[in-house]
Amino acid sequence: MALLSYLATEILIPVASVVGILFALVQWYIVSYISVTPSASLPKGDVKNGSVDNGHDYLLHDQEGGESVDGDLVVVKCAEIQEAISVGANSFLLTEYKYLGIFLGAFAVIIFVFLGSVENFSLSPQQCKYDTTQECAPALITAAFTAAAFVLGVLTSVLSGYLGMKIATYANARTTLEARKGVGKAFIAAFRSGAVMGFLLASNGLLVLYIAINLFKLYYKTEWEGLFEAITGYGLGGSSVALFGRVGGGIYTKAADVGADLVGKVERNIPEDDPRNPAVIADNVGDNVGDIAGMGSDLFGSFAESSCAALVVASISSFGTNHDFSAMCFPLLISSMGIIVCLITTLFATDISEITDVKQIEPSLKRQLLISTVLMTVGILIVCWLALPSSFHIYDLGSSPKLVQWWQLFFCVGVGLWAGLIIGYTTEYFTSNAYSPVQDVADSCRTGAATNVIFGLALGYKSVIIPIFAIAVAIYVSYALAVFYGVAVAALGMLSTIATGLAIDAYGPISDNAGGIAEMAGMSHRIRERTDALDAAGNTTAAIGKGFAIGSAALVSLALFGAYVSRASLSSVDVLSARVFIGLLVGAMLPYWFSALTMKSVGKAALSMVEEVRRQFNTIPGLMEGHTKPDYATCVKISTDASIKEMIPPGALVMLSPLIVGILFGVQTLAGLLAGALVSGVQIAISASNTGGAWDNAKKYIEAGASAHARSLGPKGSDAHKAAVIGDTVGDPLKDTSGPSLNILIKLMAVESLVFAPFFAAHGGLLFRL
Repeated sequence: MALLSYLATEILIPVASVVGILFALVQWYIVSYISVTPSASLPKGDVKNGSVDNGHDYLLHDQEGGESVDGDLVVVKCAEIQEAISVGANSFLLTEYKYLGIFLGAFAVIIFVFLGSVENFSLSPQQCKYDTTQECAPALITAAFTAAAFVLGVLTSVLSGYLGMKIATYANARTTLEARKGVGKAFIAAFRSGAVMGFLLASNGLLVLYIAINLFKLYYKTEWEGLFEAITGYGLGGSSVALFGRVGGGIYTKAADVGADLVGKVERNIPEDDPRNPAVIADNVGDNVGDIAGMGSDLFGSFAESSCAALVVASISSFGTNHDFSAMCFPLLISSMGIIVCLITTLFATDISEITDVKQIEPSLKRQLLISTVLMTVGILIVCWLALPSSFHIYDLGSSPKLVQWWQLFFCVGVGLWAGLIIGYTTEYFTSNAYSPVQDVADSCRTGAATNVIFGLALGYKSVIIPIFAIAVAIYVSYALAVFYGVAVAALGMLSTIATGLAIDAYGPISDNAGGIAEMAGMSHRIRERTDALDAAGNTTAAIGKGFAIGSAALVSLALFGAYVSRASLSSVDVLSARVFIGLLVGAMLPYWFSALTMKSVGKAALSMVEEVRRQFNTIPGLMEGHTKPDYATCVKISTDASIKEMIPPGALVMLSPLIVGILFGVQTLAGLLAGALVSGVQIAISASNTGGAWDNAKKYIEAGASAHARSLGPKGSDAHKAAVIGDTVGDPLKDTSGPSLNILIKLMAVESLVFAPFFAAHGGLLFRL
């Protein structure tokens, strides 16, 4: 038995979750001290035309030296813009969640009906599948609990995305205002706000899963096989919301972004986020609903699925048969330790080290990854030593259970953790404009958009190599040590520092919004330079976040695949079998079909946006001169309507493919489908995300003009800059819609197949029965 007692396990997991939530609230409280009300920005006294009652003009002190910048009117403008962005994001998410509620409610009914039909809706106890000496709960009851877990996963994922959006829209203007005091103050405001999202999501996801397990235990008692079979619905619910959130939010943000860039920058030669651009509010709203809410739901889904995969395999191993609760909760204890480690890591960025120069931003964010990984390695060792028995047996497909020592699981989790760091650093190298790959892409803009596109695509393809090797090594080591359970906990290792990963990822869109608000509020060029520096680092961190999400998705999907194969009563999957091979081919094709749908959706929405922005510039008198306000609301409506309508076909493709294949062709063909989608989807996702990120930062490299090489390509409005903008617009749907959505595709298909595996095993393969 484990050194950690049952009672200690029951206490530690919720305590870690509550500590994470309290830490997030403290960070929110600190950020809230940055006021966006005009009176708070001035010394005490009456505000009169930017002066105070002491008779001196009020000037805000700039902590980086130089003359003071921006007065009280700017605060009012920032508050107005923040409110417009917040209202737009809130309206879109509520509309999206309304449609999702109908679709996913119907899907919960399908889960109940399909799984209940496995034993012909009988309420009689059945013989357990793995422990044949024990009676298990009726299939109908497990179907009801699975549907309930699905609904719980949906609600938690919705909450994760919505809270992320509210935090980001709360922090964007505050980051802008802090930029007046110096880049260090702005960085801390953005990072603290990102930390709020990271810790709330990680803690809420863990706490809800822990509560669900304990509530389900009231019925299942010692029958853990059925309990953790039902818990898989939690992962399915989380990923279902993530898919639609990523696709819908991605279509929204990129339609606005492409429209704003092509007409504003290329045709009208006005700066990014210029208030004269009709699509500028929609663009900033999109950052919050796509990059924030979508990423929040995505990483919550990864956490839920990797936890569920590990719990399912553990329940049919010696952890479950011996009813060792501490060992059974090992995945949750890893996540609990991750929250504490990330809390300590965050303090290094917000309280221990201070940013005084724009060149320190990216290194500081990179240190967050390294510090959290090193500390988590020690944390994993402690958890393994306390929570695991000295040796135990893990269920293995088609053979006798594998004997595993406690230290072997430490290496399984550790290899996933360090593979994540390698993926993160590789992504940074290929997408940061501090390194030669992006600088080469920028240099290619000298000869036009065509060479820029060629260089960018080549960079994306090349960037796949190291992450795939890292994932392959992680899979081989973890599988060799502890079979599919090892792969599942390796995925958890990669996601164990999810709070820090999300803080770094959310920092990007918050900084992007802050720069947009600074431009729209008419703040000084120096302020915009600071927010641009924050934004450029944010683009890289967003790419790193996507790299983590894709890498963890590969491990999670393989772990779910192993759990599916065991639940579908398959002893092996033979790729030489015709049934499996046709599934393999079709599965490898699905990411291309899915990408085609999402790219076309962005293109159609962007087409409408470009036409509307052109119409306003051509027909509204005084718009280019800045005498008249554009019609922002129409552009917001175009993005909203397009994203709601266009997210349905790709979502239906992913949700229905496993059901159709499982019912018509059976469990063998479905196993091939999952393997094909996994192998193909990971490659495309990494390539698409990194290509888009590189094009974006190549554009910013030229705009910043921070080196002699960059200045030779600029300034803004030059032919090279216009070519870079075209590359950026091509890359937008790749990095923010198709690429990040693909990792959800491979996870969602795998967890859906796992949930429905008993139904497919009992009633699937109709065509082969004819």
